[in-house]
Amino acid sequence: MEDKVALMQALAAQYGVKVLMALVIFVVGKWVVKRLSVVLEKIMEKNAVDPAIRHFTGSLVYYALLIFVCIAALGQLGLQTASFVAIVGAAGLAVGLALQGSLSNFAAGVLLLIFRPFKVGDFVETAGTSGVIQSIQIFTTVLFTPDNKKVIVPNGRIIGDNIVNYSANDTRRVDLVFGIGYQDDIDAARKVLEGVLAADKRVLENPESVIAVVELADSSVNFVCRPWVKSANYWPVYFDLTEAAKKALDANGISIPFPQRDVHLHQQ
Repeated sequence: MEDKVALMQALAAQYGVKVLMALVIFVVGKWVVKRLSVVLEKIMEKNAVDPAIRHFTGSLVYYALLIFVCIAALGQLGLQTASFVAIVGAAGLAVGLALQGSLSNFAAGVLLLIFRPFKVGDFVETAGTSGVIQSIQIFTTVLFTPDNKKVIVPNGRIIGDNIVNYSANDTRRVDLVFGIGYQDDIDAARKVLEGVLAADKRVLENPESVIAVVELADSSVNFVCRPWVKSANYWPVYFDLTEAAKKALDANGISIPFPQRDVHLHQQ
């Protein structure tokens, strides 16, 4: 009996300190890791990083560092940790290979949220589609098309493609083309178009609008009409000016020709 007690005392003396140190390493390490993840999230918050990215990155760092704390605690107990490290590395490699597409989209989502080539509410054209940005998520971006279809685009495709942001600037130029007949007065047509632009209060005075002859086409003399408007007014102005110009040209007796062909018959 005394031998067993002595053995237990010897084992307690031998391993008790190791167990205690392992617990200390785990508890203190877990606290340090938690604090590091919180500090990281606060740093990202100060840099206006998206909340979803902050929480995801904070959790990722927390659990990754916690694994190393656990390995250090097990090493303190005298266990061979090389095998654990190998297992963790192999598991990480396997997960990385299995999720390489998702990880690529995640990295692209981080870049979109950091560099912000567009924001929610912008009208953009990218990855073969166009629409209003509804939400920018970790792996995908959601757009609503002009006919109200929901399109979910992987972030990787957006980063790898051109991004045309129609809402990036406060103003846009409306490009219109009007044709008049060769027999019509060019100066009179220009005055009519100038009057149409002046009558629309949405047309900006600065930058100045451009009205000029751009082409002597087969059936018409073509004018370009390029007023500047607020980006939000682009399509309403585009449609209204097209209609107003047609009515004004008609009211002033200026024709808008259409393609036609003269056929001459020669009798023999």
